[in-house]
Amino acid sequence: MEEGEQPALEALLEEVRAELSRNPRLFPRPASTYRLQLHAGFGFDAAAAQVPYLHALGVTHLYLSPILAAAPGSKHGYDVVDHGRLNPELGGEAAYERLCAALAERGMGQLVDFVPNHMGVGPENRFWMEVLENGPSSEHARLFDVDWRPVKGELENKVLVPILGDQYGKVLERGELKLSREGGALWLGYYEHRFPIAPRQVPQVLRHGLPELKERLGATNEHVQELESLCTALEKLAPRSETDPRLVEERAREKEVAKRRLAALCEASPELREFVDGNVRTFNGTPGEPRSFDLLDKLLDAQAFRLAHWRVAGEEINYRRFFDVNALAAIRMEDPQVFDEAHRLTMALLRQGRISGLRIDHPDGLYDPPAYFRALQARAVAERARARAEARGERVDDAAVLALAERVGDELAQGALPPRPLYVVAEKILMAGEQMPPDWAVDGATGYEFVAAANGLFVDPAHGRAFTELYTRYTGRREDFREVAWQRKKLVMSSSMASEINMLAHRLNRISESDRRTRDFTLNDLTRALVEYVAAFPVYRTYVTPDGRVSDRDRAYVDAAIARARRRSPVTDPSIYDFVRDAVLLRMPEELTTAERALWREFAMKLQQVTGPVTAKAIEDTAFYVYLRLASLNEVGGEPRDFGASPSAFHDLCAGRRARWPGSLNATSTHDTKRSEDVRVRIDALSEIPAEWRGRLALWGRLNRRHERELEDGLRAPDRNDQLLVYQTLVGSLPDEALAPGARIDPAAAGWQAYRARILAYLEKALREAKLHTSWTSVNAEYEAAARGFVEGILAHRPFLDDLAPFAARVAQAGRLSSLAQVALKCAAPGVCDVYQGCELWDLSLVDPDNRRPVDFARRAGLLDAIDRRLAEGPEARAALAREVSSPEGLRDGRAKLWLLREGLRLRREAPELFLEGTYLPLEARGRDAGHLVAFARTHRGRRLLCAVPRLTLSLLDAAAGGPIAWEGELPLPPELAGRYQDLVTGEPREGGPLALSALFGSFPVALLVGG
Repeated sequence: MEEGEQPALEALLEEVRAELSRNPRLFPRPASTYRLQLHAGFGFDAAAAQVPYLHALGVTHLYLSPILAAAPGSKHGYDVVDHGRLNPELGGEAAYERLCAALAERGMGQLVDFVPNHMGVGPENRFWMEVLENGPSSEHARLFDVDWRPVKGELENKVLVPILGDQYGKVLERGELKLSREGGALWLGYYEHRFPIAPRQVPQVLRHGLPELKERLGATNEHVQELESLCTALEKLAPRSETDPRLVEERAREKEVAKRRLAALCEASPELREFVDGNVRTFNGTPGEPRSFDLLDKLLDAQAFRLAHWRVAGEEINYRRFFDVNALAAIRMEDPQVFDEAHRLTMALLRQGRISGLRIDHPDGLYDPPAYFRALQARAVAERARARAEARGERVDDAAVLALAERVGDELAQGALPPRPLYVVAEKILMAGEQMPPDWAVDGATGYEFVAAANGLFVDPAHGRAFTELYTRYTGRREDFREVAWQRKKLVMSSSMASEINMLAHRLNRISESDRRTRDFTLNDLTRALVEYVAAFPVYRTYVTPDGRVSDRDRAYVDAAIARARRRSPVTDPSIYDFVRDAVLLRMPEELTTAERALWREFAMKLQQVTGPVTAKAIEDTAFYVYLRLASLNEVGGEPRDFGASPSAFHDLCAGRRARWPGSLNATSTHDTKRSEDVRVRIDALSEIPAEWRGRLALWGRLNRRHERELEDGLRAPDRNDQLLVYQTLVGSLPDEALAPGARIDPAAAGWQAYRARILAYLEKALREAKLHTSWTSVNAEYEAAARGFVEGILAHRPFLDDLAPFAARVAQAGRLSSLAQVALKCAAPGVCDVYQGCELWDLSLVDPDNRRPVDFARRAGLLDAIDRRLAEGPEARAALAREVSSPEGLRDGRAKLWLLREGLRLRREAPELFLEGTYLPLEARGRDAGHLVAFARTHRGRRLLCAVPRLTLSLLDAAAGGPIAWEGELPLPPELAGRYQDLVTGEPREGGPLALSALFGSFPVALLVGG
């Protein structure tokens, strides 16, 4: 083959088959990941500066939040505005190259968060602006999931943009909507928002007063003639409803030519420039003269967008969003062209070896997640083939890559090729008992199920009933969590996501009207049945395919939801639910036409994209702030109804992960968790002392009643439920400096003021998310002011603080032991150990944006270096350090956590197969304290690791009365685990056989023992 010649498709495909037969994983799995949140204040260079520290810690892969161009000022990166550019606010290409070089120098990989479901929409998104300018005739109309023929006929071929702060007419007549000219383009401005004026409507402005201009300058004036010619050209453009590709291309070309002509005309003729700009001023109207806005009103009525009050979004918006966030518009990733354009840069980074894996954000929002993941794997394989060919001097163009990816995708779907060549983890929220869909071509999930399973170990199941009774008596709330979730789902569907439900109901109604057996179902009954079905749906979504394939999993969930909905049904004819089930599962009558089958298919696929957002908004963002029996259970992927979990449940999760999803992340904190891992386990410790907790709440209620306020409607604010959240949050997050022996909180100190500000910000978010007394869309200023006053009052109230601090200190001591146990568990368990930024020391962060505060990496690097230097001094220094950092006083600075993580991550880097492939053996202790232990072993090719950690330690610490826990019991080992071990942290030798718990935990609070 000549240099630069392109190899044949069949040759490339055969090469792919051969390589995958030798190595099913073209991109190896990481052993560990460290998540960094990037933004303008912490970009690529800042991340590169931390690479030496993270390498010293033992991290194998840097795990980055989205790196593509996002909305200006974005703190998270999920509002991507251009998939084809790196984010300039992070430093752009040059800084990113420096980061990649720093990682490559130390042999570290890079896992990148990719957002396939939605984009940020605003002036910075040129694709969205082009759609607002041209409607369905836009070259990029296929990118966004817009319903161009919505229920509301006035919105046909328009996009509803609900950004106005008041009713449209009031905003217009106050002069807040401003037309302007920039070069040859007309724009509408509304504060920081900008909207392009449709090209066919520009002549409305240009022709206004034209007869007078012609009379003044003469009809033959070249500039007047150019203006008239320009108007004619614009008026002849294809209408915005035109979707013929040839005419769409022509419109896109000619409108830009017209803009250049208008700009040139205004530059060449001062008279024409003043005429056009004068017309712009006329169209802008005069406040106080309502009729003066008629021209602008008529112009806006003809646009491809319709501006509206932000409150109408829930009921009328006609583009799919990310949940209910208007600024995040969903994209149609199921379209091959959209997929190709959105992934082009990311795939180039994979091909170049800069990134080695992907974390996929919110795949449940996609049209067909299994197909998306297959396409992702196929494209990665094709790009890898291109890289090999190019290394040989051969040329492989984009068309060949796409053709190869299509062939690879077919073979992946048929099972002819290994399904997971690229390392991919999916942000999949698994409800209680739910399993990952087996046909997803991913290595696993991002770890929320691990968060829930690990956290459950530190909640005492024996006291679930006591806490339920306590919660009911203290708050007066009697609903269980399932009832709260059902109510919140219905609230979400009647408010922020009413538009989506309305759209689905009308689709279902059109289906029912096409069959004489179902046409008598009314729209109202269909809507109510649909709402009941979605409210009863037990997981986030089903995955029925466009061709009607339904898994047993999905069929079981649909049947369960239909049965629950029918029991609760307000619908007159319960047989309507049989029709709903048939529609959801695509059980179509055989006699349907092609068009009718398309209606059924689109209904089922769209419904699947709605159940997930409804569930997320209702549960994660609402119910978790309402049902507060024990707030630490209210975590993404958790089930607050389950009060604690047994070690056997944790073992089942780990064994299942090892068998099916060994590449899943072992997370304990993420950017989306409601509270950090350390806050969570401190609150968990309360589960051991229900009677004392009840007494504390009663005392604090008496002490702090003076800070409550009676509102006009007779409600005392904050109510008991909100107070309970405040008290749990304080116990979980009180700063360590306030917990030291002899410390006394100074309410005037700067540190305490900063903490108070964090609690107040958290409270505002929690109250609004709960949507009980206030909300984001309907702020109850009186209630919020009373709640703020309550928190400000109690955080300056000396009797309360003097009782809170020692109690929280005692709870925190148990929480620290539980936190160390979590670190050991996620280091040793099957999966990929994941660390969220800053959590290598104690981290007492709450929900975002609190968990995105700056991390003091210099302090962490300094502490790690000091540990390294101490360990280099020899075994005696190691033993002394272990005693120092694990004493009650030493535990407060977090070095024990950092050290333990260092040892676990370094071992993972040294022996990744032990953790990713090794067998998993649950172990069971015996003796008095056996119930306070979780233990298991990992083995691989003669190498052994024992992990043993304490749980439910508050009672043990209380019994120790300030001294070390007096452990009683032993951990028997099966014959295959017998032998010599060494404690990974302390370096102490251990002899296999029954291991005394007092020896296991005598020098350090947890045990990781290595043998073989």
